[in-house]
Amino acid sequence: MGASWSKNHLPLDGKTVLITGASDGMGRAAARLVASKGANVILVARSVEKLEAALVELKAAALRPDTQRFHYLTTDVSKPDYAAPLLASAVAWNDDKPLDVVWCVAGTSRPDFWIEAPLSLTRTQMDINFWGSAEMAHAILRLWCGADAPVVPEPKHLIFTSSVLALFPCIGYGPYNPAKGALRALADTLAQELEVYPQNVKVHIIYPASIGSPGFARENMTKPEITRIIEEGDPVSTPDAVASSALRGLESGDYAITTALLGHVFRWGSLGGSPRNNWLLDTLMACLIPLIWIFALPDVYGKIRKYARSHGHPSTYRGKAIEGFAEHQDPATDVGKSD
Repeated sequence: MGASWSKNHLPLDGKTVLITGASDGMGRAAARLVASKGANVILVARSVEKLEAALVELKAAALRPDTQRFHYLTTDVSKPDYAAPLLASAVAWNDDKPLDVVWCVAGTSRPDFWIEAPLSLTRTQMDINFWGSAEMAHAILRLWCGADAPVVPEPKHLIFTSSVLALFPCIGYGPYNPAKGALRALADTLAQELEVYPQNVKVHIIYPASIGSPGFARENMTKPEITRIIEEGDPVSTPDAVASSALRGLESGDYAITTALLGHVFRWGSLGGSPRNNWLLDTLMACLIPLIWIFALPDVYGKIRKYARSHGHPSTYRGKAIEGFAEHQDPATDVGKSD
């Protein structure tokens, strides 16, 4: 599973790429980036207005604007059975040829305490953040790996977008963490399962940290103050920076891709049975990182306990969180975890 640094494992020129969550944030930035590499792109999201604006950006970013093709399809990825008809429309637009890359980016984050929040909030985030990608994976893999699907030397690529919170869950993301953790488990499983099929299909999973996207202001309206304390000092990357870092990992042939230093640390510290990008480096770092947690984890739990002693029962936190947002953030700021 170690990748050759000299080879581009994801050449995009002339390929067709479908991206969900492509109307904002990381998804929109990824769409512009793959267009600049020569790909034909199908954008997927709910908002026609945003998709049409994104389409203009793709045409401006295109490597070969005279020959590249761009299209958008509207859907709600949280709805059951959305993926198969969506892919049928995408393949028909692609002259009935199989898609080359499917990149699942669609997602949302609404932080809260898992115990205090209604269970419906967790179900909603599971529908969007897990099932939105899982349904797409099930539908596209049945197309790519079916008994009558062609066996070709150049691989197809399925890309999941999880979060660093799947590697180190943080207090205040109780309704969000399970979905992103489930994506990790699914990707790890599919990395094994795809070995038994004759078709050449690669699966990848990306773990972004905080992203400067339109979801951040919404996220902070419910984010507990203790969560902001734990996250204090964490850098916020632009969607373009995250998309570029993700694509570099994909071009290197990496399976699990982190886009910031903290993400690299979390990945090394939680490899478990996940596939390795580089057996030597990942093994060495996996031995080192547990030593760092000897110092880091007591600090995290110390902050939580100190906060609990001075702020009382969590049922009182929600109003304080909104007040804290007003104090700590410029309301015009529009950044977010990963949309």
